[in-house]
Order: sequence, then structure tokens, then C-alpha cells
Amino acid sequence: MLGFASGALLVWCVDQARKRLRPSARPAELRCDLQNHDAVGIESTIGNTPLFVIKSLSESTGCTILAKAEFLNGAGGSPKDRVAMSIIDKAEQAGDLTPHSGDTVYEGTVGSTGISLATLCRARGYLAHICMPSDQAIEKSSLLLKLGAVVDRVPPAPIVDQNHFVNRARNLAEQHTRDPTKRGRGYFANQFETEANWRAHYEGTGPEIFEQSRGQLDAFVAGAGTGGTLSGVALFLKSKLPQLKVVLADPQGSGLYNKIKHGVMFHSLEREGTRRRDQVDTIVEGIGLTRSTANFEAGAPLIDDAVKVSDSQAKNMARWLVENDGIFIGSSSAVNCKGVTVTWSLC
Repeated sequence: MLGFASGALLVWCVDQARKRLRPSARPAELRCDLQNHDAVGIESTIGNTPLFVIKSLSESTGCTILAKAEFLNGAGGSPKDRVAMSIIDKAEQAGDLTPHSGDTVYEGTVGSTGISLATLCRARGYLAHICMPSDQAIEKSSLLLKLGAVVDRVPPAPIVDQNHFVNRARNLAEQHTRDPTKRGRGYFANQFETEANWRAHYEGTGPEIFEQSRGQLDAFVAGAGTGGTLSGVALFLKSKLPQLKVVLADPQGSGLYNKIKHGVMFHSLEREGTRRRDQVDTIVEGIGLTRSTANFEAGAPLIDDAVKVSDSQAKNMARWLVENDGIFIGSSSAVNCKGVTVTWSLC
């Protein structure tokens, strides 16, 4: 029998036979039967997150607005848990990763995917090496270090530059594999381009949303960091609900809004030389792109519309939700919620 107390993480095993065991024999004879339990390891806490109504936004718009509580994924507390697990699972199946062999997972990320990977690498017996732009929140790299990951905070650079955080992660993975003095192999997670990304949402998030909403959906709104969530969910939901409207919520400085609305990434006022930051000219972290990716392109034909959300709108939405609903979210989630209020007339 197993018991669990949330917060304190109290776990105990009870076996009536232990009363008959000699103290010296207990460690060898008392074993938990993992095969008879569905929830084994931190991986079992990923997915099947609740779908709930945001009361204040539903009342103010007259439209039922549902939010997927992806912060309840148990590894990194974000939808990137699904992606990280999918990447590792498929790498193991292909023989590219072997637990406890010294294999190291390398990834270029602005934070969330790195946190999910670092957590799951610990659980699966791998090392994690995370490359991220130096202008991201220091709290992210601090958490990664506490999870045992190696962290490279690199200056922002264009994707064509080999010092770009994604290119650096790829190059380090290749160097690791070639180096005979290093234990194990280097594996580049490649979240922006790998099919394992959007498939995690096609096979998990999308079906969950459909079942939890009983198929009663008019629109799906989400931002795009790699594009995996938007594409994977859109591909599944559109197959079930052809009339569903898929809407991209994009922060200022990102080029994806213009790609959907006008077929080009940037107009003249948004070209790279006019932006304060290299990647995205916004305080919003985790979403927005200045290039297209394989994950975004997988679902791009299914995106019906796009809305642009400013920094001030995102900040106001985040403040509104915590004051009126007790929902404390980050900037990317605030962009999603603002995007919903702009497109609620689709309901």
C-alpha cells in the first residue's frame, strides 16, 4: 500500500509480512512492485491537465473561455514537459540515447524546454547541457543549475550566427560525440525542428482538449514559440472539428503575425536593424519568432487568423487575472488570454 501527502511528499510502504522479517533481511525482501502501478516516476505526472473556465473573461465577453492548466504538468510545470518527454522517448526508441551511459542532451532554449529536459534527464539517467540567451530571466538559469544542468548564457545573435544559442547547442552535441575523452554521446534535442514536438500535442494535448470540452469548441487560441503546440493541437482538433477557428496570438516584435496575415515575416518598420533585441522586441518570453520553423509550418495552413498583443496588453492581462481570478500566470499565457478576448466574437 502506498500513501502520498501533497506538499510534504510523504511516502510509505506497508507490508504485513515485514513484522515477520529479520531486520537485516528487510531491505532485500521488501520491494515495491512497480509493474503493478500506473503512476511510476515524475513522467506519470505529465499530461491530462485540467481544462477550466476563466470566470472573469467569460463574464466580460459573454463567451465561455476555457484554459488548459499546463502549469500542472509535474516535471517543469509547462507544456514543454510533453515535448521533452516525447523527444527523449523517441531518441531512446531510435537508440540515440541510453540511460546511465553518460549520454548528454544538449538544447538551445529560452528556458521552459530546458527546465523540462533537465528534470526528465535527471529522472531518466542523462545529463543536460542548456544554451540560452543571456537576456532571459536569471531565475530560469538558476533553476536549471539547481537541477544539475550545465548552463551556457550566450549573447543574443541572429540564427545565421554559429554563436546563436540553438546553433551552439547543436555544435556542442556534435563535439561531444566526436570527443573520445568524453563519456557517452551528445544528443541535440532540436525542439524547433523535431517532429517529436508537434506530435506530443497531436497525440496528447489536442485529444485531451477535445474530450474535456466534449467537442464543444468554436476557436483555439495560442502563441507560438517553436510552433509545436499550435500545430499539434490544430492538426488534431481540425480533424475532428473542421469549422474550428485556429488563431495565433503573437507578441510585438515577432514576425509570425505578419506571416499569417500578409505572407511575409516583417514589414519595413520591423526589419532586424530596427529592433532593440535580436530575437523578439518584447518583454514576453517563450513565444514569438523571427523565422519560421518545421514545427510551425506543420500546422501553418490550418491557422485561420492572427492577433498582435503588445507588452502593455500582456502586462494588463496578467494583472487582471491575478486580481480577479487568482490566476497567476506568466507573460506568454497572458498573451494567449488577451488573444482570446480579441477573438471572442468567433464564438
